[in-house]
Formats: sequence, C-alpha cells, structure tokens
Amino acid sequence: MQTAHEFFLHGLSDILDAEKQLVEALGKNAENASNPQLKKAFEQHQAQTENQVKRLERVFESLGEEPESDVECKGIKGLVEEGEEFMEEEDPSPDLADMEAVVGAAKIERYEIAEYEALIRLARMMRHSESVRLLTQNLKEEQATLKKVEAFAKSLKPKELGMEAGEEQGGRKSPEGARGRKRKVA
Repeated sequence: MQTAHEFFLHGLSDILDAEKQLVEALGKNAENASNPQLKKAFEQHQAQTENQVKRLERVFESLGEEPESDVECKGIKGLVEEGEEFMEEEDPSPDLADMEAVVGAAKIERYEIAEYEALIRLARMMRHSESVRLLTQNLKEEQATLKKVEAFAKSLKPKELGMEAGEEQGGRKSPEGARGRKRKVA
C-alpha cells in the first residue's frame, strides 16, 4: 500500500465488512433481547445497518472500485465475539444479558464513529465529494444511534444488584450497616 487512495479503499473495505458483520449480530441481539423495546431497537438498527451497507457499496461504485474481498474488520469481530462469549460463558439473567447487549452496542457505535470520521477526512483530502456525502450520512446515523443506546442504557436496571443489605451505591456501607453501630457526628 503506497497511496492515500489505496489506504482509503482498504478502510472502506474494512467498514463494509464491519457493517455486514453487524447486520448478522444485530439480528442475534434482537432474537436474544428480553426487553420488547430493546428487541425493536435492535431490529430497527439492523434495517438501518443494511442501508449503510448499500451506501458503502455506492461509495465504491462512485469511485469505480471494488471492495477488497480479503479484508476482515477484526475490531468489530472482536467486539461481537466479546458479547457472544459473555452470553455463553456467564449465562447471565435476561436483564443482565440486555444490559451487556446495550454496553456492547455503545462500544460498537463509538468504533464505527471513529472509522467514519477517519474515512471522511481522507475523502475530503482526495476531493471525493460523493464519498463524503454518503459516508457523512452513515456517520450521522451512527451518532444518532449512539445517543439512543446511551439513553436506553440509563433506563435498564438489573433486578438483582447482588449487594449485601446495608450497602449503598459505590460499595460503601451505610453508617447503620457499618459494624452494626451508628457513626458519631463530630
């Protein structure tokens, strides 16, 4: 790889593979979600991601190029595998599985946002205006999705906190719970 154009095509191939991996992963997340609103959100994001794949294919067409067939987005693959392994190895309760899926989605959105921002910078340098337009559409969708994911994360609460009686948020014991006596006030 010797030119910015080659680097750009490699990056486009990488994010195209990432989006294709995510179409499949989002389908699995929707199937596994116990929260009906979360299930619907994953289904909607899956449809959005399918459109992002089409947009990326249009970027290649506008450049008269083909995606590199041997490129695999290892970053997204790792994030997807991390979530799958959590589900298999930890056997979480349904509410914790939903929380893990939302945490994983936020990680993935941040990764995609960084990739799209880098590709847009390169496209601008090379004056690929159609690429900039299409990539910016995808970026804006990823940014909006991240906001939705973060809002959804705030609404999810685990049923079982696993904290001992008398413990407060942050792992500190309340004055009454600390060694069974009240604290003296100075």
